[in-house]
Amino acid sequence: MATKTAMITIAGRPNVGKSTLTNYLVGEKVAIVSNKPQTTRNRICGIVTKEDTQYIFVDTPGFHKPRTKLGDYMVNVTRESIASVDLTILLVEPIASVGAQEKALIEQLQVGKCPVVLAINKIDTVEKECLLEVIAAYSKEMDFVAIIPVSAKSGDGVDALLKECEKFAVDSPFLFPEDITTDQPERQVMAEIIREKMLWTLDREIPHGTAVEITKFSERDNGIIDIDATIYCEKNSHKGIIIGKNGDMLKKISSMARNDCEKFMGTKVYLTTWVKVKENWRDSDFLVRNFGYRE
Repeated sequence: MATKTAMITIAGRPNVGKSTLTNYLVGEKVAIVSNKPQTTRNRICGIVTKEDTQYIFVDTPGFHKPRTKLGDYMVNVTRESIASVDLTILLVEPIASVGAQEKALIEQLQVGKCPVVLAINKIDTVEKECLLEVIAAYSKEMDFVAIIPVSAKSGDGVDALLKECEKFAVDSPFLFPEDITTDQPERQVMAEIIREKMLWTLDREIPHGTAVEITKFSERDNGIIDIDATIYCEKNSHKGIIIGKNGDMLKKISSMARNDCEKFMGTKVYLTTWVKVKENWRDSDFLVRNFGYRE
């Protein structure tokens, strides 16, 4: 059987719904989601194989003005991810004006000359009449190959988006086995799940100053998986907040993470977590690389 593949980058400002869309397309959680910006730090591939076509969706960090070495890394990941793909999906909110971050991304996309689909997300939050103004505003900025309103949360319009993506698939052997849904190592998925739970449970800047390292990942003869994880934060005061009174917050984070780890792995997981301080790690090239953020 002749097969095709399509490499597709999903780009947009922080918190626009890129990871939610990636997860919906794949059919399971491969990218963490929170209501806080800059949730995604690495380039994450969600892989969808349908009949003779394999789609590799590249979920990128939100395009923003960086303030740390980690921020520089995240912006570079986005720039590189839109440089050599078959198609880019520019995901935007249904707002009838083009923001500075979107304009900067559009400039990058125009330089790369890659075909771009505009996907207007969160259409379930506005009246349909408002979408015409959004379409008009973005059409003035760039010649998109298609403009498709979607809801990454409910899936409305996502089938139409996938059908548009199919037009840009090229003749090629599949790049991944048909049953694979992500290119991330299992260790990285587990670390990201733990970080997601901190984003959901901790306030303000604290979760953005954390990194997670999986120090043990082993499977017993009966299939049970043992995971040891170390959470790094930037201040002693943050360590106390993450652990919480009598360890309650850390227990909550660990319990929530364990449930998602078990869903992803399809087996029982024993998760043990510790918290350590690494001051200002986000501004250290060495520590940023050490925690797995490598270009």
